Amino acid sequence: MKHFSLIMCATAAFFFAGCDRDRATIEQNKEATKNAINNEKDAVNAAARDAKKQTEIDADLRKAKIEATKDSVQAQLDADKKKAEAEARLQKAKADAEKK
Repeated sequence: MKHFSLIMCATAAFFFAGCDRDRATIEQNKEATKNAINNEKDAVNAAARDAKKQTEIDADLRKAKIEATKDSVQAQLDADKKKAEAEARLQKAKADAEKK
């Protein structure tokens, strides 16, 4: 009977030690999963931040191109206006010269 009690105590100790190991393993797995999810969240947030920055850069470039195009077209229109004014003065001068 003493041996039986001793065997039962050893079995119980082994069982509880096994449960503690299982619980520790479960806890480690839970922590590893949480860490992996947090790392993935951080990566997603960083990617979103980078994408927003790139979008802002792209928008600034588009705005600069639009502004440059507008300035170019306005310069061309100003040149065309000056040319038209010069041609009008020339024709006016020719007409005045013909009258004399």
